[in-house]
Amino acid sequence: MASSAEVICALLAIVVGFVVIRKKTDPLHHIPAIGPTAPLLSYLGAIRFLNNAREVLQEGYDKYKIFKVSMFDRWIVVVSGAKMNEELRKVPDEQMSFMEAIDLMIQSKYTIAPDILVHPIHITVIKEQLTKNLAPLFPDVAEEVRLAFQELIPAKDDEWVSVPGYDTIAAVIARASNRVFVGVPLCRNAEYLKLATTFTAEVMKGCTVLAFFPDFLKPLIGPFLPWSRRAIRRMHPLLRPVIEERLRQREENGDDWSDKPNDLLMWIIDEARRVGLNEPIDLWVQGVLVSNFTAIHTSTITFTHALFHLAANPEYIKPLREEVEEVIRQENGWTKVSMNKMWKLDSFLKESSRVNGVSGIAVTRIALTDVTLSDGTLLPMGTVVTAAAASTHLDEENYDKPDIFDPFRFSNMRAEESEKNRHHYVSTSAEYIGFGHGRHACPGRFFAVNELKIMLATIILYYDVKFADGGKRPDNTWMATTILPNQTAKVMFRKRQDLVV
Repeated sequence: MASSAEVICALLAIVVGFVVIRKKTDPLHHIPAIGPTAPLLSYLGAIRFLNNAREVLQEGYDKYKIFKVSMFDRWIVVVSGAKMNEELRKVPDEQMSFMEAIDLMIQSKYTIAPDILVHPIHITVIKEQLTKNLAPLFPDVAEEVRLAFQELIPAKDDEWVSVPGYDTIAAVIARASNRVFVGVPLCRNAEYLKLATTFTAEVMKGCTVLAFFPDFLKPLIGPFLPWSRRAIRRMHPLLRPVIEERLRQREENGDDWSDKPNDLLMWIIDEARRVGLNEPIDLWVQGVLVSNFTAIHTSTITFTHALFHLAANPEYIKPLREEVEEVIRQENGWTKVSMNKMWKLDSFLKESSRVNGVSGIAVTRIALTDVTLSDGTLLPMGTVVTAAAASTHLDEENYDKPDIFDPFRFSNMRAEESEKNRHHYVSTSAEYIGFGHGRHACPGRFFAVNELKIMLATIILYYDVKFADGGKRPDNTWMATTILPNQTAKVMFRKRQDLVV
């Protein structure tokens, strides 16, 4: 009978053999990892990545051109530096897919909406109709922003009032975005706005739950997640009457009646008809919800980051205010054209996004075939690949003194005649990938940037802002790769004392 020592040795031999075989058969074994790679131990790396993604990504960026990090359900490969960012975005769609990568990472059919994944008509509408209508819709967005700030910031005379920064900005963005998505009066309906803003949190719940399960279990677990189905069900009674009225108007008056709404809901109704879908009300509801998920979540994070820089450094208000007032005088008011001429305002927002960002990664793709990169690295079919966005934006090779928030960095760059048409906030490059890069850069960024500039210009014109007692900007929080501003910090607002209408 074997001794206990012999049994232990045999078990150790089996474990070692299993690890060696697993390593040799691992299709990504040739790519260096940040953290342990052995079976089971790799979950320690996933825990570290969940809690300290910033440090993990920076460590890999500093050490390697290409590296991998462990998540609970898969390894993801990360490329480092502007040259690799450019190479990644140039890989043809038939070899690497952006849409399939995003679907895999967030499991859209379980966490967001199943029908919109099959018929993504909202993407066509955002790329074409939304961007094309920025100028005619500008007055509506500007009005909604102004009214929302007046209601949410009850500043009187020379009194300072304290408001929660993140929640206030989320509420303003929800109203301004939905002025374009569904119009008045629904964009001011409290129940509708609550559903639109909480949908993001519910999507993230589903993503978090599914991230702990391997791919083969996701189809078993996913259908039982209640959050997206519940949101769609609750949104129906709010949107259905509006949709039915529009269908009635179209039936009676044809496709182009005199007061036909010019908003996202109407565009997706028209787009569904154009592609031959027979009045899919459920799809339209999902399209509105998904558009809100995209618009409210990222824009709230982005603008709150910028607001905190302004509150921590009130001295930036004067040069920004001078620019806004001068441009408005020259252009005889607020227009999309006037926004485009506010270079310092644009720069302030872009620099805030560079220093802070929304996510530590960008330009995410999944390999549809085996892909070999220029340095010889093989990415097997099915590999998820992404770029280290935060590390790129803080790289000394890309920016001078990258750790310093320089509000007018990009407007100063545009002062050169040869550079004046570059470095816009909406522009992407291998060095600036906050909106992604290339063909699959965020299609809604033109609307989002326009909205954020209206919001910042409104604050600059009508309010003074600061943190209580001259406080410093609160630190950001990383939740895995998402970069959040402090969600409890309060900002002090006061009506501008020298306002001349």
